[in-house]
Amino acid sequence: MRFFWVKTPAFISWFFHNYIWRIYTSEQKIYLTFDDGPIPEITEWVLDLLKKENINATFFCIGDNIEKYPEIFKRILKEKHAIGNHTYNHLNGWKANTTSYIENFNLCHKTIEKHSSGFHFTKLFRPPYGKIKNKQAIRIIRKEYKIVMWDILSYDFDINTSPEKCLENVIKNVSKGSIIVFHDSLKAHKNLQFALPKTIEILKQKGYVFETIS
Repeated sequence: MRFFWVKTPAFISWFFHNYIWRIYTSEQKIYLTFDDGPIPEITEWVLDLLKKENINATFFCIGDNIEKYPEIFKRILKEKHAIGNHTYNHLNGWKANTTSYIENFNLCHKTIEKHSSGFHFTKLFRPPYGKIKNKQAIRIIRKEYKIVMWDILSYDFDINTSPEKCLENVIKNVSKGSIIVFHDSLKAHKNLQFALPKTIEILKQKGYVFETIS
């Protein structure tokens, strides 16, 4: 079952204008993002590919995974990728009360601080599932965080989406400034392994360059 459209409609980004949906630019820049890591082997595979292709991306990390796999998290930082807060336990903001949601967000923030000693990180937050209540968002923005959504959702996490369709979702909808969502997770691994290398190859051929969100 699909909960979101592949490409975010303009009226959504206009209505929720205090969130970042895309980066407005006249240049051929796009922004790869990865949610739900770090995960052994999968995140490492992504990092190996990005290093080979000489591009950087933005990783929205789950605090509990950072605690479990701190060396992979540190590798993300060492290789000059951007990182963001994705809550400590991948909470659905629509189902959580504001107090517990912000506590979970804060715990992830503290975990990032703990394991990023010596590295600068920008205060970026992506709500799991893209679901967040207005009261939650207001409190996070007051903490000087930017809430980053997306322009294109690859659907790599959806077992009903084929690897080929995952690739098509990105390539047919990409434009200057697109923020593209992939997942360095177990659920997405099959689609990711097929779609990510081809996405990078095709978009490079089209003249796009890849940057981190700041």
